[in-house]
Amino acid sequence: MQLTRRDVLKLAVMAAGSSLPVRGLYAQAAPGAVITRPIPSTGERLPVVGIGGRDWEAETPAIRAELKEVLRRFPELGGKVIDTAEGYRSGASEVLFGELAQELSNRDKLFMATKINVTGKQPGLAQIEQSFRRLQTSRLDLICVHNLRDAVTQLQNLREVKQSGRLRYIGITTSFDNQYVQMEQLMKSEQMDFMQVDYAVDSRGAADRLLPLAADRGFGVMVNLPFGRGRLFSAVRNQSLPDWAGEIDCTSWAQIFLKYIIAHPAVTVVIPGTRQVAHVVDNMKAAHGRLPDAAMRRRMEDFMDKI
Repeated sequence: MQLTRRDVLKLAVMAAGSSLPVRGLYAQAAPGAVITRPIPSTGERLPVVGIGGRDWEAETPAIRAELKEVLRRFPELGGKVIDTAEGYRSGASEVLFGELAQELSNRDKLFMATKINVTGKQPGLAQIEQSFRRLQTSRLDLICVHNLRDAVTQLQNLREVKQSGRLRYIGITTSFDNQYVQMEQLMKSEQMDFMQVDYAVDSRGAADRLLPLAADRGFGVMVNLPFGRGRLFSAVRNQSLPDWAGEIDCTSWAQIFLKYIIAHPAVTVVIPGTRQVAHVVDNMKAAHGRLPDAAMRRRMEDFMDKI
């Protein structure tokens, strides 16, 4: 039986009231404040929890209304980073984000990131312009080369757009460990502002070389697939939160999984896929309170490895 995110949230209620003594020192923001991290290339600070828009498509009016409410509540809760891509839902994700931000008049409260996925100089420039149109904006915060496709050519295209003043940051992405070698080579040879990679408590390969290299090169790090393509929620089905959850101010499994990632010093922002208001509220709680220190992160790894 596959456990849904909604089911896991219900299970977390059992541990929500626990309060345990702290056995170590944990990084945290000021009481009540959202934790932020600087983009290394500029020092601009971003809230550490964003929204991944891979599945943003208005299949029905009811779903569209829910997604609109997610985008309304997100900045109210202190969130800012929205990540989409030309290739998500054949462009429907970009279109929907553009429409909803216009309807809500909250574009200025969002850090809007997208990706290009094409080969060739002119097709790349055309796709960049298409993203501007779909997102209904004259200036984008970040565009990355999606899964490294034609990365050298497309990074040059992105630099040209950045130099024009219409684009603030550029980068590259992958969500596949078989691309890590190519990712590492590009990170060493190309100058950029961001890299995006898959990373989770049960999928830690990026921490071996890519995250330290990003820190050395001064790249911001955006983390995708923080729930391990759904594996993590399946692994903890029917389990109450561990006793130590309260030590890092977590009241749900999602917060535990997100705080594990946020606590890595190289990580700038994590972008869990989010389509429901309840989930954006829950996820944003991971941007508050204490974060696990190195010892707690090892404890979290051991816990998940044994499940």
